Amino acid sequence: MDLLFWGAIVRMSQAAVAACPTIVVGWIVAAVFERILGREGTLKLFGGHTWRQLPYAWLLGMLLPVCSLGVIPVMVQMRKSGIAGGTILAFGLTAPLFNPISVLYGLTLSDPVAIFVFCMCSLTIVTVMGLLWDRMFPSNWIQPELLPKTPFGIRRVGAVALSVCQQAFSTSTLYILVALVGVGLLSMFLPAGFLQKAAGKDDMTAPLTMAAVATLAYITPMVAIVQIASMFQHGNSIGAAFTLLVLGTGVNLGLIAWTFLNYKARPAIAWFGFLILLVLALAYCIDRPLRPKGVEPADHTHAFDVYCNPFPSGGFGLMESSWRMIRDSWKSEELIAAVAAFFFLVVGALNYYGDRNGRWMGYLIGSTDRESNELATASAIGLRRDIILPKSVIAASCFLGLIAASVVACFLYYPPRSEIRKEMVMNHVDLMVDCAQYDWEKIMYWIPIQEDWAHKMEVSAYLRRQPLTRFQRMKLQVFMSKLELLEHAAEDHEKAEVDLWKKEMNRAFQRLKNALDLDVVPAALTSL
Repeated sequence: MDLLFWGAIVRMSQAAVAACPTIVVGWIVAAVFERILGREGTLKLFGGHTWRQLPYAWLLGMLLPVCSLGVIPVMVQMRKSGIAGGTILAFGLTAPLFNPISVLYGLTLSDPVAIFVFCMCSLTIVTVMGLLWDRMFPSNWIQPELLPKTPFGIRRVGAVALSVCQQAFSTSTLYILVALVGVGLLSMFLPAGFLQKAAGKDDMTAPLTMAAVATLAYITPMVAIVQIASMFQHGNSIGAAFTLLVLGTGVNLGLIAWTFLNYKARPAIAWFGFLILLVLALAYCIDRPLRPKGVEPADHTHAFDVYCNPFPSGGFGLMESSWRMIRDSWKSEELIAAVAAFFFLVVGALNYYGDRNGRWMGYLIGSTDRESNELATASAIGLRRDIILPKSVIAASCFLGLIAASVVACFLYYPPRSEIRKEMVMNHVDLMVDCAQYDWEKIMYWIPIQEDWAHKMEVSAYLRRQPLTRFQRMKLQVFMSKLELLEHAAEDHEKAEVDLWKKEMNRAFQRLKNALDLDVVPAALTSL
């Protein structure tokens, strides 16, 4: 029982920390919808009750850097603004699936044609499901709630900030917690290593298995694209990879619960049932045509270990091991976002319990009419200094800001090649020390980090228009293959095998460093 409990705690904690950046973004976007655009402006942003709703949902969903948890507060605001259910659910699927950073990452990890086909199939699903919902349930939207107008100036900034805290301490956070509970339940149902042979190339049940797992799992866009790339590289089922992308990234238990409570049981069951059938149909259609040529299928994969219990049977010191695994999985940006999320939650709780009459928000927005009259009078006599921006300008600025933020985020997430090389050198030293000491947990910790930096190197070179030469890519691929063999040996606790592949990996890494330091590669090598 302790094994199941601590395994669930680890997986839920890892998922919560990984989701914090996109959850905070979701709260901010929801606050902007509520206090700047308002109900009418949000409805207009998504095309009103016209045919433009669905295309606008695609476009905005592709630009927003949110996951299937961070999208929930945004969907709540869309529902309150009177947007049709088909558009809301289409947006809820699109936003987690398409992320500029993850798509760029995927293009370097897998066949670009396969990534393009995955994107087109995903858009087809979003379109069909959105149209089907509105066709089956035409009166699925509610009348927009009436909100007082937010005044201009510093009070509007304060109203948005307070709204962010209110979004954090609201029912949407309860749905996020339900999704995290689903992650914990999944780890309790699946023992450690249970899915290592669940995605075989010739296993016709692989997409079905992924469908059963993915609906409870929570997957960030970046994790999903890395897992899919791993499945391509190991010759696993392409249909299972597509099922994992759509259902694992776009659906979670909290999202399902929100749909059931807002649109009743029968429509929700029909919609999710048809979604799974459509995903499986496309998965089986693209499975064989997209299989990579010349790849020897692996008999197992570690891509799905994050959904299973992290502890094998008979483990000891579970509390200490759990804390170490949670701590080691933290990234700096995730930790900063977690602190921000905790702050918003605390302030939101204080606002909820200490100001039930809404006096704080009332102070910030209650003087709208008076200030509008004062502004009009000041403008008439030439004393007005403030520039009142219309909502369309604010919406356009937010739109362009999202594009600029996505570009900047790409360059931040993929640092220059020289910085990546330094990180890989430091990680390599730690990995070699742990291999010499046969510290199995630390070895398994450093190998995925080193693999991640190696993949980032390719994307970074592409972004900065300094692509790796064929010679450099070849050395990088050799290093990655040796690193994977070392991982298999460490997983089996084979000391002799670890010693062998440690030397091979070290030799491959030194050659990779030398190749990266070359300013001019011989012409004979570039033509390989």
